Amino acid sequence: MRPSLLLRPAVLLAFLISGAASAEDLVIPLPEGATVQRLKTSYACTGIGPMSVNYVNSGGISLALLPVAGKPMVFANVLAASGARYAAGPYVWWEKGGSATLQDLRKGEDAAPLATCTARP
Repeated sequence: MRPSLLLRPAVLLAFLISGAASAEDLVIPLPEGATVQRLKTSYACTGIGPMSVNYVNSGGISLALLPVAGKPMVFANVLAASGARYAAGPYVWWEKGGSATLQDLRKGEDAAPLATCTARP
């Protein structure tokens, strides 16, 4: 049987916010023999307060699950010169060495980030 990464909305929402879940599942097929690694990191963020981010990695798939403006969003890893950069719609989550920023590219790439975050122990 081919492995897959099953992202149930109820699980995603439980990680991100409290509230009701939708009725659909998202299944991402994975390469044969792939394992799934999950890491939950709490951040102290200026501009938006405390936030939890769930990182899910398997094979060439790297995702960050985090709330933006009160809504859960799934960010996919994209090319970065350093650190880990994730994008979802107009938003970019960029993490490096325990520090992270959340940007809204609609405001311009040089605009101040929506949030500057530091991982909490």
